[in-house]
Amino acid sequence: MAIAKAERLMNLALCLLGTRRPLSKRELRASIEAYIEAFGVDVHDAVAPGGSDDAFNRMFERDKEDLRELGLIIETVEGVDGETGYVARRDSNRLPPITLDAEEAAALGLAAKVWQQARLAAAASGALQKLRAAGMPEAEDAYEGHGALEPRIPVHEAAFEPLMLAARDRRPVVFDYRKANAAEPEQRHVEPWTLECWRGHWYLAGWDRDRGAERVFRLSRITGRVRSRALPFTAPVPDHVTVRETVETWAGETATGTARIKVRAGHGYPLRARATALHDLGGGWDELEIPYGHGLDAWLVEFGPDVVVLEPAELRDGVLDRLRAVAKG
Repeated sequence: MAIAKAERLMNLALCLLGTRRPLSKRELRASIEAYIEAFGVDVHDAVAPGGSDDAFNRMFERDKEDLRELGLIIETVEGVDGETGYVARRDSNRLPPITLDAEEAAALGLAAKVWQQARLAAAASGALQKLRAAGMPEAEDAYEGHGALEPRIPVHEAAFEPLMLAARDRRPVVFDYRKANAAEPEQRHVEPWTLECWRGHWYLAGWDRDRGAERVFRLSRITGRVRSRALPFTAPVPDHVTVRETVETWAGETATGTARIKVRAGHGYPLRARATALHDLGGGWDELEIPYGHGLDAWLVEFGPDVVVLEPAELRDGVLDRLRAVAKG
C-alpha cells in the first residue's frame, strides 16, 4: 500500500473513531487533509466549484471499503442534516481481552521467529511486545525447552515481497514466467491469492487472467521484476486455495504407479527421500524406485544429466520431450 494512501486511510479512520456524531461525506471531505488537497473546499466548508464530486465519491467509497476490509466497523446513519452520515463507534471496534495459555503463547512466539529475516519482522516483534505488556506469558516460561527451536522460512526469491504485498492488498500483478519445458519466459497477468512454501520452494496461487483459470506458479521461475496494477480483481477469491495439493500432483505425489530411475551418486537428494527402494548400480549410479504420477516428468527435468529414466516409457518420453524443447531454445 502506498504511503499516501495509508496515511489517508489512517486519517479517515481516526476521524470516524474520534467523532461523537455521524459525519457526512461533505464534512469528511472538509476535514481530512488528503481530500482537501485533492479536491478542495471553500471557506464555508462546501464543495469548491473546481472540485470533482464524482472523483471524490469514488475515492471515499474505496477508502471506506478498504477500512471495512481491514476490520473497522463503520456504521451508516441516514438523515444527518438531510445527508448520510458515517461513524466508527469505539465500543464496536474494541477487541475483547486476549488471553493465551502457556502452549498458545509458545506457539505464537515460535511463529514470530519465522519472520525474523523478512519484511514482517518488525510487525511480528511489535505485536509480541504488546501482548507481553498485556500479560501474555513469556515464551521461555510458556513452553519448556522450546528456546532450542529456531524456525526459519527461506525467502531467496526477489518476487516474494512484491507478491506478498499484492496478495495482501488485492492488486493484480504482471511478471515473466519460464515453465520447466520452455526455453523463453512468457508474460503472465495474475490476480494473486496466496503464497505457500513446500519442500523449500515458494509457490503463488492465483487467477491467470490470460487463461481464465486458477494457476500455481513457482517463484524461482519468475524472471525479472513483478509489477503491480492499481486495478480490481475480476475473479472471486476462494475461501480455500489448494496450493500444496496442486504442487503434489505436479511432483507425482498422488501417484498410483512406480517409476525406475537412475540417479548419479551424490545427487538427487529430494528424489532419494521419496524412494521406496534403492539399489547400487556401481559406476557412480544408483537405481531408485519412486511413486509415479502426472507431472513427475517436469520435476525430473530439473535434475538435468544427473537423472535417467528407465521406466515407464511414457515418463522417459515426457522427460526427453521437455529436454529437447529446452535445447531448441
